[in-house]
Amino acid sequence: MTRQKYFSLILILGTLTALGPFSIDMYLPGFPAIAKDLHTIVADVALSLSSFFIGISAGQLLYGPLLDRFGRKKPLYVGLVVYVLSSVACGFATSIESLVVLRFIQAIGSCAAAVASVAMVRDLFPIEDNAKVFSLLMLVVGVSPMVAPTVGGYVTADFGWQVVFLILAGMGAAILVAVYFGLPESSKPDPTYSLKPKPILNNFFAVLKVPQFYTYAFSGAISFSGLLAYVSGSPLLFMEIFKVGEKQYGWIFAFLSIGLIGASQVNSVLLKKYRSEQIIFTALFCQTITALLFVIATNLGWLGLYETIAFIFVYLCCLGFTFPNASALSMRPFSKNAGSASALMGASQMGFGALATVLLSMFEARSAVPMTGIMLGSAVVALSILLLGRKAIPVTDDQPELEAPVGMLH
Repeated sequence: MTRQKYFSLILILGTLTALGPFSIDMYLPGFPAIAKDLHTIVADVALSLSSFFIGISAGQLLYGPLLDRFGRKKPLYVGLVVYVLSSVACGFATSIESLVVLRFIQAIGSCAAAVASVAMVRDLFPIEDNAKVFSLLMLVVGVSPMVAPTVGGYVTADFGWQVVFLILAGMGAAILVAVYFGLPESSKPDPTYSLKPKPILNNFFAVLKVPQFYTYAFSGAISFSGLLAYVSGSPLLFMEIFKVGEKQYGWIFAFLSIGLIGASQVNSVLLKKYRSEQIIFTALFCQTITALLFVIATNLGWLGLYETIAFIFVYLCCLGFTFPNASALSMRPFSKNAGSASALMGASQMGFGALATVLLSMFEARSAVPMTGIMLGSAVVALSILLLGRKAIPVTDDQPELEAPVGMLH
């Protein structure tokens, strides 16, 4: 594979992976404006975020089998068309109820991109390079939280929140064209793959029974739910509690995303010396300690705006190490069923994320306590699953039973 071809594949796969995050991040600064125009409250607008997460979670289970049966590109085309049409419809929503439903449909479309991109990494690149490729995808994805809320803040302030969804529709259309012309079909259709419910469920259960998969997929997914709790709670935290404006919120969100993206790129360097198993263990341990201190300081009322930003920054840094390694380790045992494995991994990420956002919406306290509590809970549970699940992973010559975390090797 030439360097130019390698770069082209990473760029297109990265834009596919970034489509969902852009759909999440870009309209966040518009929460107060949406609430005002649709005659509701910010907490109810957050339900449109929860419905998006639920749609991605459910949709990935749908697209996984389709990607294995029909190849990668045909289901991807269908998903992108659904995404474009529903994004336009979101821009014309006249009630919070219709927006919540349309966001669910929009998610069903966008999750085709998420599942296909992960499966195609497994198809197109050597297995030993998967963690590095996922780190590079994180660099492309990193454009989303750095650019999307900032652009969304300016667009909302100057043109209205409706235009944000029209921009997202244009992005979806551009990605569809890029996929058609620039992305090869990486997996031949498998006519023997049954789409009947029983074989599909049996295939999912076969994937779930693999200790390597459920350990890293679930620990990574639950850790990821802490990120989505922050994303869902950030408009209330910064714009309602700390009283920052839409444009300022976008810049804060972009700055915090540097921690997530920067850590994912440092991860590529660390992989030259340490194994993915070591890095993810250390990252989850640090994430738990950071979240614990964050909860304590928040409850004691010690934190202002800048201190809050600092704690979230460190927390996101930990996630930047966790996510690419969890993805690579989860997918490592699979080749033929990569689509189904990718779907289950993505569904678990968004499913737990949806649970975190719904749980957060149940609290009406105008403080950071509910958000920080959920962030701590996700870190603790993720670390516990990692420690317990690794005991069930078969020991091989190239995969020791338990490795010391980074920084504790000597």
